[in-house]
Amino acid sequence: MPERRREREWDVAAGTSTAGAAARGEHTHSEVPLPSPPVRPPAENRPSRTETARPVVQRASVRGQILDALRTALVQGDLAPGEVYSAPVLGERFGVSATPVREAMQQLALEGAVEVVPNRGFRVVRRGTRELAELAEIRALIEVPVMLRLARTVTAARWAELRPLAEATVRAASTGCRATYAECDRAFHRAVLGLAGNDQLVQIAEDLHRRAQWPLVGGPVSRGRADLVADAAEHTALLEALIVQDLPVVQSLVREHFAGA
Repeated sequence: MPERRREREWDVAAGTSTAGAAARGEHTHSEVPLPSPPVRPPAENRPSRTETARPVVQRASVRGQILDALRTALVQGDLAPGEVYSAPVLGERFGVSATPVREAMQQLALEGAVEVVPNRGFRVVRRGTRELAELAEIRALIEVPVMLRLARTVTAARWAELRPLAEATVRAASTGCRATYAECDRAFHRAVLGLAGNDQLVQIAEDLHRRAQWPLVGGPVSRGRADLVADAAEHTALLEALIVQDLPVVQSLVREHFAGA
């Protein structure tokens, strides 16, 4: 059974048939092209049905790949604030049906990155400097007390184990690739907060951090290479302050780091 037919049957089973998708809005004229490569090979190069894993597992894998690709496009500015994108058009660009794209976009809508536009698709949310400042304030309120507590309790040897992550942010920043740096940046902060042993804290902080990395409307897509390098240098300085338990420096660096972000 062809791939697109199977995915349409999944849509029907979930109450999201092609007709239903059209009613929600899955077509947009004159869309801005999304310069992203396909996430899987053309149909003629794909294995047959008997050679593939169960369809549900395969679809979940494709949806995850699409979500990652869309998040990267968002950070890079390929998904422009204020622009509307339809699932079928993006699906054609990625070489998949509209179903995994639609599901990934719905996840981005839950995260606040896009909003549903009836009969059209999904619009990338416009953000301004005020929202970015509010996110920085919230992150500081959450993470500064946690890092100060960890600075008093975590051993220097344990902090030293995080050096590879801090160095990874420096290397990523030197490339100037915003998407690569964003991923390394989150990985470092996630590892630091993970030492608190509070999964809910890490999850909330991760969500706030991801939102802070989205581009602003009416301005540059993101910080330039020099800004990324300076930001990465703060990771290294913060780690050194944590190792020697210099609490005033830790507090100052974290607040400045969020303000700069």
